[in-house]
Order: sequence, then C-alpha cells, then structure tokens
Amino acid sequence: MDISVIVPLFNEAESLPELYAWIQRVMNENKFTYEVIFINDGSTDDSWKVIQDLKAKSDNVRAIRFRRNYGKSPALFCGFERAEGDVVITMDADLQDSPDEIPELYRMVMKDGYDLVSGWKQKRYDNTFTKNIPSKIYNATARKVTGLKLHDMNCGLKAYRKEVIKNIEVYGEMHRYIPYLAKNAGYTNIGEKVVIHRKRQYGVSKFGLERFVNGYLDLFSLYFLDKFGKQPMHFFGLWGSVMFLLGFVAVVAVGAMKLIALAKGIPAPLVTDTPYFYIALTMMLLGTQMFLSGFVGELISRSNAERNKYHIAEEL
Repeated sequence: MDISVIVPLFNEAESLPELYAWIQRVMNENKFTYEVIFINDGSTDDSWKVIQDLKAKSDNVRAIRFRRNYGKSPALFCGFERAEGDVVITMDADLQDSPDEIPELYRMVMKDGYDLVSGWKQKRYDNTFTKNIPSKIYNATARKVTGLKLHDMNCGLKAYRKEVIKNIEVYGEMHRYIPYLAKNAGYTNIGEKVVIHRKRQYGVSKFGLERFVNGYLDLFSLYFLDKFGKQPMHFFGLWGSVMFLLGFVAVVAVGAMKLIALAKGIPAPLVTDTPYFYIALTMMLLGTQMFLSGFVGELISRSNAERNKYHIAEEL
C-alpha cells in the first residue's frame, strides 16, 4: 500500500464528508493505493455516524472510536499502530490542511529520501495575538532546544516513512514534538515543506492558550529524557553533590568564623543567629535529596524492561 492517511478528530461531523471526498479525489488522480484511518477521539456529535456512512461506501476507510476524549497523542499512537502504507500522512479533520499537498509529501519521502517531512503554514489565517505570535515564540524556543530547523513543529500535516512511526511512541501531549522524538530515535533526515493553510469552515478550535504552557513543559521533559533518561544519576547526582559540598563548605566556614572569634576573645553571635547557617543547611538538604532522586531514578531505569532498547538501522 502506498499511503496511509491518519485523521484524528473531535466533533468534526460537518467537515468529514468533504474531507474524505477531497482525499479520495487526490488519491484517484495520482493512482495511489491508500487507506484513510479516522480516529474518533470521543466525539459527542454525529462524527461516528458520518464515519460509519463513509465506511459503508468505501473499503478504503478504517476507523477507531474512543469511549471518551483522550487527546491527539493517543489518537495518533493508535493510528500509527494500525497504519500499513509505505508513507504515513497525518492531517487535521477541520479542512485547514489541504489534501492536495499529499502527492508532493509522498514524493519527498519516497524520492528525496526524507524520514519525516513537516508542514510549514507560512501564511496563517489564525488570530494574530492568540495564535500567531505565541506560535512564533514557541517554535523559536523549540528550534533552539531541539536543534531542528523547523518553522512550524506543531503543524498537523506531516509525512513519515513507515519505519519511523513504528519506532517512536507518542504519549501524553507529545504530538507537538514528533520530529524531536524521531530525531532522538535516530531518524535525522527531517525536512520541511511550505503548505497551504485554510480558514476553518466548520466548528471551533479544540485547543486553547494552555497548550503553549503545556508545550514548554513537554519540550523540556523531552530534552531532559533525551540527555539523562537512561542515566538520571549523571544529572541529579552531579548537581546534588555540588549543592551538598557548597552547603558543607559554608557550614564549616560559619563554624570556623565562630571559633576564630572565640579564640581572639571577640564577642560572636550564635551560629544559629546567622542566615548563612540556614542557607548552607538548606543547600545540604536539597543536595542530599537530589542525589537520592538520582539514585532512585537509576534503580527504576535498571529495572525497566526497555533499558537496552536501541534503534538498529540494519544488521548483516
């Protein structure tokens, strides 16, 4: 099979017939063999009924329905598990992504050799203050942290080589960072394509401003896991030891100053009256806690069944 198109959706009943007809037309014009996998993420409207009707008319339709709304990442994960096409395309169901981009995305993966191609909505029709400006700041930060020169990492329109989606795990709200997950798994040939961004025709956006806060937290979680996920002691143990030693040296210094003052017959305040004593004590306690956190992290890492899971490119 040439292409699998994965469409996660939540309350998009109005747009689904038009979207599928558009995908079907593009596939037939280019003579692709394909499947369209709809992931109904707990919709409360008639989305599932519409999908059932589409399935009754076409053998190219596959579908999954969640019992409740879990989010885009679990939807993509289930779609990735079931995809059978050589190239996997993900797109949103709100008609803001154009299926006309599919042939070129397919060519970039199959002919140009990209592992992943991410869309770039260079000209957007979203609200400037609630989406455009925060998106630019968010993407600039993501480029700096991940090292990936992508202008729109969170674009829903992406193309993947089948091997990529079978070797990464999307969880939580990590769908924003699939290119980074792919890079961490060793798939570094990641490209970008300017795509058309269309105005939403039906319904309302399902994402609020909180996605930017959650996005930053997820970004730094992935960065930490990439650097220290298999060896947490290298981070917690190092900085815990540094904090403990600094606190210990400070306590010794405070005590030495007290003894020197007493030896010279100079009145000196109690050690516990100086704020430096409590600062030093706090640093020692925090250092000990960080060191123990690293130790516990190492124990968990060593008991993890996937501690020796590595991505093998080929074997002779």
